[in-house]
Amino acid sequence: MEKISFKVEKTFCEECSLALRRFIGHMDGVESIDVEEGKIAVVFDSAKITGEDIARITRESMDKLGYRLEK
Repeated sequence: MEKISFKVEKTFCEECSLALRRFIGHMDGVESIDVEEGKIAVVFDSAKITGEDIARITRESMDKLGYRLEK
């Protein structure tokens, strides 16, 4: 298992946090997703999904929800 973390520019609401957990957490290869104030941590199986794919999907999901990941 591998873990990748992202920082978010601002704190997201509970509803957005739940949406992110539902969307990313149900992807094949994702073992868990922890959404805390200003941070997202995803534990995944790199044999099923790459860190690059997780980063891209997380960035796209956050954009749709109106948030930005810090660089």
